Amino acid sequence: MSPRKVGVVAALVRGRTVADALVILEHTPRRSALPVKKTIMSAKANADHNHNMKPDTLKIVEISVTAGPRMKRFRPAAHGRALPFQRRTSHIRVVVDGEIRAPKKAVKAASKEEAK
Repeated sequence: MSPRKVGVVAALVRGRTVADALVILEHTPRRSALPVKKTIMSAKANADHNHNMKPDTLKIVEISVTAGPRMKRFRPAAHGRALPFQRRTSHIRVVVDGEIRAPKKAVKAASKEEAK
């Protein structure tokens, strides 16, 4: 999908919380809303799982859409001709930030034996 079309949808959710952004994208009637939503959900899962952040406190700090590789194609035209066109793609980058979870305290081996 072209970066121009995806950029319009990305501008809707820039600077919002992740929960608000997902609700907005769910009700946006554009085809590019789905890839943006999936990217935000992926960023949320990465923040939760890899960076130990609370999912409820996440906010979109940065969302950028840049041009990806272009695929050159041909479209049939009148009189047996073929007209060239480019199928554009885009890269979506989402940066989220939020509260870091407090580390869990390690349970001592002695207390485990007492519990049994």
